[in-house]
Amino acid sequence: MSSLQPVRGTHDLMFDDMRRHRHIEAVALEIAGRYGYGEIATPVFEFTEVFTRTLGDTSDIVTKEMYTFTTKGGESITLRPEGTAGVARAFITGGLAQQTPLKFFYRGPMFRHERPQKGRQRQFHQIGAELIGVAGPQADVEVIALAAHILKELKVAGTITLQLNSLGDVESRLAYRDVLVKYLSERRDQLSEESRARLERNPLRVLDSKDPGDQAAIKDAPRFTQYLNEASTTFFREVQDGLTALDIAFTLNPSLVRGLDYYSHTAFEFTTDALGAQGTVLAGGRYDGLIKDMGGPQTPGIGWAAGIERLSMLLSDLAPAKRPLAVIPVGAAEERPAELLTAELRRAGFSVDLGYGGNMGKRMKRANKVSAIAALILGEDEVKNGVVTLRNLDSGEQSSVPRTELMAQLKPFA
Repeated sequence: MSSLQPVRGTHDLMFDDMRRHRHIEAVALEIAGRYGYGEIATPVFEFTEVFTRTLGDTSDIVTKEMYTFTTKGGESITLRPEGTAGVARAFITGGLAQQTPLKFFYRGPMFRHERPQKGRQRQFHQIGAELIGVAGPQADVEVIALAAHILKELKVAGTITLQLNSLGDVESRLAYRDVLVKYLSERRDQLSEESRARLERNPLRVLDSKDPGDQAAIKDAPRFTQYLNEASTTFFREVQDGLTALDIAFTLNPSLVRGLDYYSHTAFEFTTDALGAQGTVLAGGRYDGLIKDMGGPQTPGIGWAAGIERLSMLLSDLAPAKRPLAVIPVGAAEERPAELLTAELRRAGFSVDLGYGGNMGKRMKRANKVSAIAALILGEDEVKNGVVTLRNLDSGEQSSVPRTELMAQLKPFA
């Protein structure tokens, strides 16, 4: 394959794709601002330990998908596969523990070496939110409400379902873990090789498996909610009550888990049937042990991330881009006056296209190609008399407008 082709699993964003991408970012950023979330941008690469600590050395991302390389100085560096780890690292290294609660919104590219398919790229883009420093269920409700609000504002909420589960506190997780290990050990011969390895190191991740044999084996596995203690049950009920009060519909999904020990209480996903196998468009959960596991102070947190490419596939057609005005000089002598008029119009806030050459016929064709809403024609007579010929390219109506009145006449085209 030619080296001039894009790398497998990457794609160029331009024209309408770029407009949809920016629309998602702009809507999410604006809504997040209403909730008090400030924007953060962490580096696209970190020391590898940032991710092995946070994602677990048995996760698919760490064992199969990370882009990791060694620098000339011998340091192991990884392109970020997700956003939470970088935000947590920034919280620790920035010494922000005394400033909680903190609310962060981020956006940008992530990198995973996985099989490219519809809605899944090796360089992909996410928006995400993190609320750090609040241990109570009101934080869970707010974070989920923010996600739901963004999806509604993007007009994709009608195709999406919120799935909800509780992972309980440490005591509840340990109780469930013991029961799950016993259950899975009795069915060890039915498990895939990968799940047998996980059974020894991270048994909760077996519940994440998409292997058909694993799914059959865990079909009747005990549910997490059966082993929640009173405090965890109360916490989960308050989250549900808060969402119900905000009229945010949800479905309880006892199979929805997060395999790492620092996750606790609420886990959630917004899913759709409209994208085939890539049904999760936004996912998150509470990670009360993460920052401590990374070497920081014990600090609760909860957050989510959403794939921009997948959201873009769900978007209805956006409103058409703003149509420009076309400034058209009739001959070479009018080129300079046309340039000056173009600069004046752009400073006044108009989008203006000025062709780079050709006769009037070619320039009119270009005006149609860029979907110009009107043409401002400058010929010898126009320049001499201080007027512009204004032609509405939709109706075909044409009039001679004095330069002193031009801005007023152009208001309908703004």
